[in-house]
Amino acid sequence: MSPRPDGLRDTASPEPSSQTSFNISNEEAVRRLRAKGQPICLFGESDKDRRLRLRALELIEEKEHERHGGQNDFKKALEDVESRVHKEEDVEKARKKEGKESRDNGTEILDLELVKTDPDKLYPIIYYALKRTLKEWEEWMDNRPESVKRTTQGKLAAATQRQSAEYLKPLFKLLRSRSLPPDMLLRVSEIVHYMQKRQYQKANDSYLRLSIGNAPWPIGVTMVGIHERSAREKISADQVAHVLNDEVSRKYIQSLKRLLTFSQTKYPPDDVTQLMG
Repeated sequence: MSPRPDGLRDTASPEPSSQTSFNISNEEAVRRLRAKGQPICLFGESDKDRRLRLRALELIEEKEHERHGGQNDFKKALEDVESRVHKEEDVEKARKKEGKESRDNGTEILDLELVKTDPDKLYPIIYYALKRTLKEWEEWMDNRPESVKRTTQGKLAAATQRQSAEYLKPLFKLLRSRSLPPDMLLRVSEIVHYMQKRQYQKANDSYLRLSIGNAPWPIGVTMVGIHERSAREKISADQVAHVLNDEVSRKYIQSLKRLLTFSQTKYPPDDVTQLMG
């Protein structure tokens, strides 16, 4: 039978790579739509339709990103540093005074027991702890001698800080809306707790579990026909590599590691065994 001229019934099916590369759970699709401020379900929409709508939105965002003059985020951050470096001399003295504040002054140490007893209390503690560390990092950059700021290495360091501040915005949004997935909330809580206690090796372990999971990624078993359900059920939430979920997550998880590195530089541990490798 020849194909219908209108193509409504005989259009080509999506390429296999498209189906496999976007095989995410319904919970993950809902989380991403909510993070984008989009309705999590439209009238008459099936789970498959929801995933297709999410994919279409992400493709549109990727195209928009590519249209921004071909400049990547790091280059933009570097240009911003170069444009501002000549305007910082007037505020340097004030920044130095602020930089003398103790890191522990007014900071509440995160209690990991809250993960089980009252998870909602974790959100403001994590939010303000990360905000404080990010602010201290910015002040650290501003308080460097002008001779250091104006070097190529100095400009790159400042650009990294500004880039990280930008990348962390989606995480701060999730913290304000109290909508982090439970397994991610646990790992971020551990990172903040151990960072506050200057146990950076333990904080780094939690970072690794958050970013790459604590078990080998089961490549090739997530799309196995009739065995798909049983195979996917073997992948617990704690084993999921969140850094692979989407670009936004990858960026703010990477920026958490940068905060750890800065904190270790400014507040080294008394016990050298707690230094990150």
